[in-house]
Amino acid sequence: MVASRSARERKAAVEGGPLARVKIDVDEAKQFVYKISCAECTAKAHRKWSTYRTGGDNGYLLAMDRWIFHLVEKHPGAEAPCLAYLGAAQQRLHERREQQGS
Repeated sequence: MVASRSARERKAAVEGGPLARVKIDVDEAKQFVYKISCAECTAKAHRKWSTYRTGGDNGYLLAMDRWIFHLVEKHPGAEAPCLAYLGAAQQRLHERREQQGS
C-alpha cells in the first residue's frame, strides 16, 4: 500500500527533526514534490532556506540528503533522526558526482 501524502509528510517531519518544516505537494504529473525548509536559516532576504525536489521516493531521498547536509553544515549540534543516514547521503552524493563526471 502506498502511503498518503499526509503520512509521508509526517514521517519526513519526524525524520527531519525539530528544525525541519516539511510540506509535500503534488505537481501536474501527479508526482510528490518534497519541500523541506529550515525554521532558523534564511537564504535570500526574508525567505527561509529550503530544498525542493520532485519525484517519488527518489525525490524524498534527494530532499532529505540535502537537509542532512544543511544540518551538518549550519547546525552541527542539532539532533535529528535523519542524521543517522549521513554516511548513505554522502555515498549517494559521491555516486551522483561520479555519474555527472563521466
